[in-house]
Order: sequence, then structure tokens, then C-alpha cells
Amino acid sequence: MPLPSLLGVFAHPDDEALVAGGVLAQHADCGARTTVVTTTWAPDSHRAAELADATAALGADEPRMLGYADHRIPHSAPGRPRLCDAPLDEVIENLVRHIRQFRPEIVVTHDAYGQLTGHPDHRHTHRATTLAFTAAGLEHLYPDAGQPWQPAALYAATHPHSALDDLGPVLTSANKSLLSVPDDMITATVDVRPWLATKWAAILAHRSEIAKERPLPALLSRLPEKTRNRIIGTEHFSRLHSERSVRGLKQLAP
Repeated sequence: MPLPSLLGVFAHPDDEALVAGGVLAQHADCGARTTVVTTTWAPDSHRAAELADATAALGADEPRMLGYADHRIPHSAPGRPRLCDAPLDEVIENLVRHIRQFRPEIVVTHDAYGQLTGHPDHRHTHRATTLAFTAAGLEHLYPDAGQPWQPAALYAATHPHSALDDLGPVLTSANKSLLSVPDDMITATVDVRPWLATKWAAILAHRSEIAKERPLPALLSRLPEKTRNRIIGTEHFSRLHSERSVRGLKQLAP
């Protein structure tokens, strides 16, 4: 039985590799269609080029970018509004268009916290994606965005309380928040160690983030390899919505 096609919807270039690079590589390695929609940064920016390198390393299709500005970096998309300032209905329609074009079985996005650090773009991407997931299947919503397509399942990439032994001190040392969820909210824990080298190559593709002090790729790059591998070798997800039976992420663990 082939693995389900997978669409990741994330806020920034590097989010795809950090929180779901393992399952993206896993699906692609098994012959499933995979791609990523990134909601911020202009398609002609340096981070877009890094994103293309990262998704290529993961075996995913060419990334799709909505091109809104990063909440904290207005020059990331000159002439465009920040994602959080754009009309929500507009953002949803853009996401619906990509869902209907790609026709994934599974959609993965940020959790409601916006991952551990609670970035506003992460939280807004979560909100827009959860609404777009349902809207994509309704024929009378956004009729100009393509033929209706209802994905089978929506997952949020997240972090349980119990998974912060190594990552927690790394983030607190950089004055970042820790917004984790109770362990019983996790419905899929995926061992992605067979794709560890691929995931790390995708993270390293975000060269401008590696060169800085506080972004997570940079923090990870300064850790001992064994510690880093423990952090990125497992990915956690909460299943938010299911329209019909589908082989879910938990069943794909090696």
C-alpha cells in the first residue's frame, strides 16, 4: 500500500525541515508525493533559494510560497503586507488553491501555540491552514481556486512536555519560550532516525539562519552531534481532523 501524499504548510523557510523534515523525507523516500507551502518571504529572496535547496534535499516537489512578509522582518517581502496583517480570507483562499492543486491526503502544519516559541506567523499559519483544510473540500467556497479537494487528515507538528530534556535548555539559553503540550495530546510519534542525515542536510540548507546566533538551526549546529540527533530524530504530531480513513503518520513509523 503506497504512503499517502503529504503537504506541509509552514510559516518560514526552515520550519519545514525543523518540525517535519523527517516525515517529509520518509514519505518521499517511499514514493509518496510531497511538497511544502511557506506563507512568508518573497519568492525572489535569499531564503526562498535556501528553501528550494532544503526541499530538494528532502525529496519534495518545488516549494510553493505565498509571499507575505515575516512578522518581524518587513523587508522579507517588499511591498507585501505582513502575514498577520493580510486579510484572513485572502490567506485562506491562497492556501485552498494550493491544496486543490496538489490534492494531498495528509496536511501538516504548526500547532496552535505556534510551536515552542509561539511565533505570531506560526500561530497565524495554523489558524489559516485549519480553516483552509475544510474550505478546500467545499465547492461553493473559493470557486475560483480550483476544483474541490478534501484531504483525509490534518496534523499539527508539536512538542510534548516529555521531549524537552535536550531541547529545553537550548531554547532557554537563547531566551526563547517553551510552549509544549501534554503528552496525551500526541497521536503520532515518528522515529525519523533512518532519515536523520537527510533532515540535517535540509536544515543546513538554510545557510543564513545557521550563520546567526539565535535561530534554531544555528543553535542546533553548535550542539554535540549525539545531542542534536536526539533532538531531531523524533517528530511529534497531534491529529486535529480526519475526514475519512487514511494511513496516518503513526502507522508510518519504522
